[in-house]
Amino acid sequence: MKHFPLALVLAILLHHQGLQNFVEARNGFIRTWGHHFVLNGIPYYANGFNAYWLMYMASDPSQRFKVSSAFQEASSHGLTVARTWAFSDGGYRPLQYAPGSYNEQTFKGLDFVIAEARKYGIKLILSLVNNYESFGGKKQYVNWARSQGQYLTSDDDFFRNPVVKGYYKNHVYTVLNRYNSFTGLHYKDDPTIMAWELINEPRCTSDPSGRTIQAWIMEMAAHVKFIDRNHLLEAGLEGFYGQSTPQRKSLNLGIDIGTDFITNNKIPGIDFATVHSYPDQWLSSSNDQSQLSFLNNWLDAHIQDARNILRKPLLLTEFGKSSKDSGFNTYQRDQLFNTVYYKIYSSAKRGGVAAGGLFWQLLTEGMDSFRDGYEIILSQSPSTANIIAQQSHKLYQVRKIFARMRNVERWKRARAARRAQWLSRNRGKRIGN
Repeated sequence: MKHFPLALVLAILLHHQGLQNFVEARNGFIRTWGHHFVLNGIPYYANGFNAYWLMYMASDPSQRFKVSSAFQEASSHGLTVARTWAFSDGGYRPLQYAPGSYNEQTFKGLDFVIAEARKYGIKLILSLVNNYESFGGKKQYVNWARSQGQYLTSDDDFFRNPVVKGYYKNHVYTVLNRYNSFTGLHYKDDPTIMAWELINEPRCTSDPSGRTIQAWIMEMAAHVKFIDRNHLLEAGLEGFYGQSTPQRKSLNLGIDIGTDFITNNKIPGIDFATVHSYPDQWLSSSNDQSQLSFLNNWLDAHIQDARNILRKPLLLTEFGKSSKDSGFNTYQRDQLFNTVYYKIYSSAKRGGVAAGGLFWQLLTEGMDSFRDGYEIILSQSPSTANIIAQQSHKLYQVRKIFARMRNVERWKRARAARRAQWLSRNRGKRIGN
């Protein structure tokens, strides 16, 4: 009975929002229904993590045990979604070493990541290109086009040039149609994948009006959905506001990068909204309380706008606090995690749009060269690991209560159907003496 108040709230929501009519398909793909994620007919909430390094590490068979360890540790803390790179363009141990040319060993690494995630019950968000130079990104695409005689003056031509866009579309086609050597499934048919991400943190500072990125997302969302109707799609946005909501632009802290949280996420084919948050970077000269105040306002605004304007689920796909910050201590990081998790849980338990959070980043032991200050090694961070596990449990309880409510509704419908059949069979018959 300790969950009765929450159960009552969810029961009311089931009745008023029509959640009892959720899609009953049990094919394992995560869908959206209104502003909820749904898995096998039940609202789905994601407590998860980022681990961009998974494919890179798995491309070396001798290092694959680190991928397995990360998934095992994550699963033991109730984490159910991982966001990682499905790109590595040029450079060392690439996935795509030239436009349309792929390193099979690296692709097998991604195959392994997907197979191993499936083994541990973890869904994946796979990002298809980087805005930044790390792992190649849009700069590498532009350089490839330059080497073929294209006159390009900016890395932002990634979003405009038809040759570059052709390279990207080919990469999307290749990844989505990849046959997994471990699972025997094409990626586009694998329910282990929760969603595709068009690009990690798109930015086009050469066009602050937002028209360039808006057009690019529209074109590429249509391209992805033409190939793959099974999976969800998101744009990869950080959440900065644009010209459609001038009253919100003060939240941007002067960051003007050509994206628009509202118009970009309204695009057909974009199934849910994303937001990132790094108060320690964006307000680096402010104290912790100022940063937490900003975080509260930032999350409140995006939850409100996802609910009232977009009417789509919202996922916080990156957040964290760096141990390299001046005066850092674990308590400060735990405060930030608690703030994020409280906002998500408060929304979820009321049937709201906030569907989960993915911290940056999870490492496992023996990966010191990947430390960036934001890393969480669960075995070495007991207080933070405990907060993460508690959030996983809370979201699981919400989902379990939704499942109970749905089963009650199904039982009622089945009983009504049986009664209707009985009445139909016995219509006109004399009952009793």
